Amino acid sequence: MNVALPEEFKESMRRVLGVEAEELFAALDTMPAVSVRLNPAKPVAAFDGETVGWSPMGRYLDARPQFTLDPLMHGGAYYVQEASSQFVAHLLKDDDIAGGRVLDMCAAPGGKTTIYSTLVGRKGLVVANDINRSRTLALADNVQRWGMGNVVVTCSEPRYIGDFEQWFDVVAVDAPCSGEGMFRKMEEARTEWSPYGVEQCVARQKEILAEAWRTLKPGGKLIYSTCTFNDMEDEGIVEWLMDEYGDDVVAAPDVDIDEEWGIVRSTIGAFQCFHFYPHKTRGEGFFAAVACKAEASQRRVAPKSRRKVFTPLRKGDMAEVSRWVDDAKDKEFMMIGDVVYAYDKSVAEDVVRLSEVLTVVYSGVVMGQIFKGKLKPEHPLALYVGINRDAVPMVDVSEGDAVDYLRRQDIAASQFDEGVNIVCFKGLPIGFIKRIGARCNNMYPKDLRIMKL
Repeated sequence: MNVALPEEFKESMRRVLGVEAEELFAALDTMPAVSVRLNPAKPVAAFDGETVGWSPMGRYLDARPQFTLDPLMHGGAYYVQEASSQFVAHLLKDDDIAGGRVLDMCAAPGGKTTIYSTLVGRKGLVVANDINRSRTLALADNVQRWGMGNVVVTCSEPRYIGDFEQWFDVVAVDAPCSGEGMFRKMEEARTEWSPYGVEQCVARQKEILAEAWRTLKPGGKLIYSTCTFNDMEDEGIVEWLMDEYGDDVVAAPDVDIDEEWGIVRSTIGAFQCFHFYPHKTRGEGFFAAVACKAEASQRRVAPKSRRKVFTPLRKGDMAEVSRWVDDAKDKEFMMIGDVVYAYDKSVAEDVVRLSEVLTVVYSGVVMGQIFKGKLKPEHPLALYVGINRDAVPMVDVSEGDAVDYLRRQDIAASQFDEGVNIVCFKGLPIGFIKRIGARCNNMYPKDLRIMKL
């Protein structure tokens, strides 16, 4: 790196780590590891790399490939995710949250959201919130690629989320922080850091956590994490949580970690805390703390509806829409305007309530629009893990054709049937195409097309 570490940061870490801080500083000037996490619902990608110890679906790669040009990445077969941040899956590995409700309070760009989406399964629900509109658009894209169809992406202030009291089995706050853990990967993280920035982050973290705590069910689990090293934003916030909520905070079941992973473990009150330092672990800087809310009588509360969003699907269109998914009997099909959306019946009522109060950017599975009794499918449906592979022809194309398709360029029409087809690469759906005689209409979204040469 051409940018030196901030001197005030170095002084603060020397106070925390003593002479060991010099090892951290040296590590922050080395090359970061490259890692991905496989999607178990789309088991087509394979990597030769070593498995991430705390993440069975995580893989370390020897070099960074051209991810942008890999159709499997665009089809959601894996997520490019830093290894340390995959630890949140380990914090939940002994929890049975299939069919449960998870709130990811600061979710963009979506790495942890996709972890929770897998853990709760198709009958569960993840509410993924971020207050930055542009970041929620990227979050929605990543949720669509992952393809579980069980996420509501929202763009709302934490105080509005907090009004959904005692709704969630797990609440995760990957808080906005000073980003010291990114010093090895991003020069701008070094240039933008300041002690004042740390203080601002501390205040914001407390505001978010106060609202997040309201939404957690009694007996539910809170995960607090940052990508920073300093004790003001890490241990200091955990101490504040204990002071603020006292006897309402109880210990979660013991989280087992392997000594070889190099994670530094500590306990603050009821919280188990975990520090990832790049000179000890094979990953970037990361901090996580976990505890539970004490059992008590539940008082599930939701704010009053502000608007009506959904209308019922016309009965005459039910058969046409149903044939596109393999779990139609479990689906509730609803419309926003003239677009059909699909949700698991077990969460549909909650999705309606959330949508009537919060600013929803994306939710469930966008199916498409009905024209003359036929569904014109939209891109997220192609990526849904429950798409009916017999709905329309599925055509496996070469890697070159797959990349050209993702660039929205022309590919040979002769390989497709007349009408709508699902374009696949190595058996993985990556989008729709429509053959009209001797030509094809590339249905890949313009705003997602590959621009890189």
